[in-house]
Amino acid sequence: MPKKLTSRSEDYSKWYNELVVRADLAENSAVRGCMIIKPYGYAIWEKMKEELDKKFKATGHQNAYFPLFVPKSLFEAEEKNAEGFAKECAVVTHYRLKNNPDEAGKLMVDPEAKLEEELVVRPTSEAIIWNTYKNWIQSYRDLPILINQWANVVRWEMRTRLFLRTAEFLWQEGHTAHATEQEAQDETLLINNLYADFVENFMAIPVIKGVKTESERFAGAVDTHCIEALMQDGKALQAGTSHFLGQNFAKAFDVKFATSEGGLDHVWATSWGVSTRLMGALIMTHSDDHGLVLPPKLAPIQVVIVPIYKGKEQLEAIGQVAQKIKKQLLNAGVSVKFDDRDNVKPGFKFNDYELKGVPLRIAIGPKDLEKGQVEVARRDTLTKSFIPQSELIDHITTTLADMQDTLFENAIRFRDEHITPVDDFTAFQRVLEEKGGFIAAHWDGTKATEEAIKKTTKATIRCIPYDAQAEEGKCVFSGQPSTQRVLFAKAY
Repeated sequence: MPKKLTSRSEDYSKWYNELVVRADLAENSAVRGCMIIKPYGYAIWEKMKEELDKKFKATGHQNAYFPLFVPKSLFEAEEKNAEGFAKECAVVTHYRLKNNPDEAGKLMVDPEAKLEEELVVRPTSEAIIWNTYKNWIQSYRDLPILINQWANVVRWEMRTRLFLRTAEFLWQEGHTAHATEQEAQDETLLINNLYADFVENFMAIPVIKGVKTESERFAGAVDTHCIEALMQDGKALQAGTSHFLGQNFAKAFDVKFATSEGGLDHVWATSWGVSTRLMGALIMTHSDDHGLVLPPKLAPIQVVIVPIYKGKEQLEAIGQVAQKIKKQLLNAGVSVKFDDRDNVKPGFKFNDYELKGVPLRIAIGPKDLEKGQVEVARRDTLTKSFIPQSELIDHITTTLADMQDTLFENAIRFRDEHITPVDDFTAFQRVLEEKGGFIAAHWDGTKATEEAIKKTTKATIRCIPYDAQAEEGKCVFSGQPSTQRVLFAKAY
């Protein structure tokens, strides 16, 4: 029997790292801080990508691709953006290697192959894209531009963890250009709501929509809208962001357009993105000490059929029934695998598919054939039931839908139980250490107080929720007047 996972209660971080590797999602690479996403993990990411891509295209966006390298001068054009990402940048300075005369077989940078201008490996693409938009936009008739790209980016993180924080990661980034401030504001909200809809209805993860404080905004943005999720260990995870950039990048790159009234104005902009960090959110929201738990809408394999047999004759008989069930499920839109490998035992298969979070497992043995039934096991509840073959397809489709709903309901119940209003700093610290989760507390609106709380507790303001009610109170730290509560938490 394979070794059990470390339990979440014993060591949550170790449990997470073990699960990512043992469920065949990803592993560390030979490059420090970078990961290899394995086929099973990439299949889950592809399902996310496919659904998001449909949503983007349904709202009028088109896919394009822009270069990985950004000339340093372009990167520096928007000062706040450049400053915000400076410490995470990888920079290309030379374009060629040559043999080292002092060490046979070793290569060295050719000092004569120095680039005329250094190239930043993109940590984000605003600079290269807005330099391009300058050539695309002359008139209001050229607007809006609604572009998305699926790409990789590099942010030279010092402390990394698979999916959650890596030096290179996959993402999508949208970059839009508009004729009016209101259009850009509407776009920013549209995408934040789109992200929330995807994460809640597809990933079964409840989120809180809100706005970041000034110190937590994207570098170069006027406002950053976000969706925040809560993991099982009580830490928050930023699941997506949508930025209203105002005219900052248009001014930095001198992108102007002739208005319908005959004037000249700078373009209004947005940018937005989600990344493979969502894989981390998925793992930490639903999974348990037995392994991965996948919402059916995201599972690469929704149903696996495992034969239990002795000898070739029994396998052939079971196989005929299994193939018939497989065909019926495929026709019903359910992804299914018939695992008839003869080099591993059924028990090994059961454990493996449990670890990988396959939502439903069908087991068929000789006695099941005699009775015209199969055994169906649910991954979320770990319960089993015997279902007549005649009722199986309806049972499977109904159960998958129920599992999707149940996972969301469980996650939202946990999230809501871990939103705690507090009114003094002693209670703030106690809840943070003993319970975790989101803390709803008054804040005086100053950077100084925000930074002091972060320094003292490592908790940050995750967002100012859209639905925050006006409420007179006193800041939990400074005692100064406040008009609403914001959400604090420790975060990934």
